[in-house]
This record gives sequence, structure tokens and C-alpha cells, in this order.
Amino acid sequence: MKDYQSVADTVAEEIRSGVLRPGDRLPPQRAFARQHGIADSTATRVYRELARRGLTVGEVGRGTFVRTAAVGSASALTEPAAVGRIDLELNYPAAPGQSALLAEGLGELLRPEALGPALRPVGTAGLPAVQESAAGILARGGWRPDPARILFAGNGRQALFAAVTALVPPGGRLGVEELTYPVIKAVAARLGITLVPLAMDGDGLVPQAVVEAHAAAPLHAVYVQPRLHNPLSLSMPEQRVAELAEVLTRLALPAVEDAIWAFLRDELPPLAACAPERTVLIDSLSKRIAPGLTLGFAVAPPALTGEIAAALRSGGWAPMRFALEAAHRWQQDGTVRKLVAAKRREAALRQEIAARHLTGFAVRGDALSYHCWWQLPRPWRADTFVAAAARHGIGVVPAAAFTVGAGHAPAAVRVGLATPPPDVLAQALATLADLARSAPEDLVAD
Repeated sequence: MKDYQSVADTVAEEIRSGVLRPGDRLPPQRAFARQHGIADSTATRVYRELARRGLTVGEVGRGTFVRTAAVGSASALTEPAAVGRIDLELNYPAAPGQSALLAEGLGELLRPEALGPALRPVGTAGLPAVQESAAGILARGGWRPDPARILFAGNGRQALFAAVTALVPPGGRLGVEELTYPVIKAVAARLGITLVPLAMDGDGLVPQAVVEAHAAAPLHAVYVQPRLHNPLSLSMPEQRVAELAEVLTRLALPAVEDAIWAFLRDELPPLAACAPERTVLIDSLSKRIAPGLTLGFAVAPPALTGEIAAALRSGGWAPMRFALEAAHRWQQDGTVRKLVAAKRREAALRQEIAARHLTGFAVRGDALSYHCWWQLPRPWRADTFVAAAARHGIGVVPAAAFTVGAGHAPAAVRVGLATPPPDVLAQALATLADLARSAPEDLVAD
């Protein structure tokens, strides 16, 4: 029986010897498993190991490509990659001095008399004092949730999963923006539900699209990102939010409002403020505080609280009490407020860097967003551009990752701005801009 390490060693040697060249695409994992006489699960571990060693890069919707540096090539798709990988895919913002600020708030929690209770189990309703603090964390634009309506999960994705589970039965229909957060696609696949793409315009989701989709075949719920939409960075105007709330109320449709990025636009109230009895608001600490301290929130109407709490319990998605206690203390001592302000400043800085290096291109963003949407110039396609960027050691996400339905994905990529240091971000964007100005060779076409 071959182990994954030995198989990974074999592929690594093929890369080093030139049998597999930069830009070559590895076969799908099932085909790879058959070729090497291994289980599918072993093939998955091999691919993970190759990526961990920095020898391959996975392109969403395209496959896995060799990314070892090539020598002596002038092609845009095969130029030597830079040392190390610049991640413009994952997007976890950090503010200068963040760790020191968080450490100050944890001092008292680490005392034995406080740490003991903080390591005990806790239910999805948390604790009354923590619910009160969570209401303060989630408050924005003059809206503040009722603390009693706040449920907690281990992270935001778990809260999202529980909300969709509670609202949409297997085989049901969930309306989503035609470009949407990729995780909702995975959630739908796991639950056996159908995603119905809803038209968007320059102001976000078109309310009339909800009406028409529901008339064609009843929807069970709508998933929407009204503020700092991922990937488009759009924020719905107040009038559009009010129109959507009216449609949801008239059709008696519930909505799942994804507010993960909305803390950066804290002057804008959520959809939940306009349609409180129809909206389940989902939020988390991962972007607002730090990715390693996860805590999810679900603000639910009274009629849905029991179902969502049951979904959280059945999934084993109760929160860690330590995270609850930490969030409570950080809210009480002002740490959350300071971090939000710092991350807003950092987002503005990074958007300025993006504007400077991507001038002249069709780029959509927001001054307080940590990502931007880049409509690529002809003749670039998203898949070839992503592959070309990977040859230079830069990861970006193609439009296909966000596209719902059978429609053609636009020739666009999402560029995450949060992860690299500002100077590295500037370097990466300058490289991408040079790539976009060049003529691609379609070496990774179907």
C-alpha cells in the first residue's frame, strides 16, 4: 500500500526533473488515484502535500497546476515565480499592533479564577452578559439587536449553515445574488438545495428579481449581502434595502443576511433593521477581530430562534465559552471599537495602493473594502489570468468561484487586499497590472 508521502515524493521529483513543467495541470484527483493505484482519499492528501511544499497551486474551477519556477521563458504564463507565494485569495485583515491590543484584554481572563469558568461548556444562547456585549458588537447605523435574539456558533460559517438548514428543506430553493459568496454554494450542495441566481445591478440585488423568481417557482428563502458584497464590494443604497424589505414582507419570504464585512461600513443599518421579523443576520469575529478566534452570531426572529438553535446543536456547532468570554471583555474595554477603527484605516490604505497600481483598468471596489473586483481587459480570460498570476507566485480568485447557475462566468477576478504587507501587496499588484497589459498565450485552455 502506497502512502501519500511517497507518492508526493514521486511527483515532486517529476517536477524537479522537468517531467512536469510549470503550468502543467495535474489530472483530477480521482484520475490521479487510478493512475497511481491509490485510494481517492490518499490522492487528496498527496495534492495537499504538494501544495504545502509550494510545488502546486489549486485554481478554483480549473484544477491543480505545477508552480515551480521555470527557467529562460518569456511567456506571461511561464515566467519564473517569485520566491514565496503572495496570497490575494484568502482575506483576513489585521491591524498594526493588533496582537498587543488583544493581549491586554486577555490578561484578566487568564487568571485561574476566570480561566476555569471560561473553559466550561456553554449553549447556543451563550450567557446574558455576553448577549448584551454581542448586541453592542453587532450594533451599527442606529440599529441594535435585541440581546435575547442572539445565538452563538463556533464560527460564522456554522451560523450560516444552521440558518440555511432551518429555512430551506432538502430539495428546496434558495435565491442568491448571481455573484455570491462561494461558501453558500458548498452549503447548498451539502444540503441538497437548489440555488436560484437573482439579477444584480450597480446597486446590488434587484428586488424585482426576487418577485419574478418566486413567481416562477416558490423560493424558501433569500441569501443576500447588502453591505460590502463579496466579491463586488457593493453596498445597497438605503432605498434599495427598503425595497427589498418590502418584497420580503409582501411575499412572506425569510432572508439570510450575511453581514461578515459590514462592520467596515458601520454607519449603514442592516436589512434586519428594515425587516426584523423576516431576516436572520449572520456575523462573526473572524474579520472584525482575528481569524484564529472564531465566534459566529445569528440574530434570529423569535419564530425562527428555536429552529436555528436546534440546527446549531445537531451540527455540534455550539460556541467555545473562552471565545465568548474574550469577546465580552474586548467589547467592554473598548478593544473591539479600536480594532474596527484601525481596520477601516487599513482598508482605506490598501484600496489606495490598489487604485494606484490598477489605474486604467475596470476595477470596482469601496474605500473601506478589503477586496476589489477586476474586469479583465481583452483577450484575457479569468482562468488563463489566474494561471498566469500563479506562475508569478500570486493567487487570485476567478469569477467562476462566485458565479451561480449555468451562466457564463465573466472575465473577472477578485483580488483580496488583506493578507500581504502593504509593500508586498504593491509589488503583487504591479506584477498583475503588467500581466494584464501583456498578450496571454492560452497554455491552460481546455
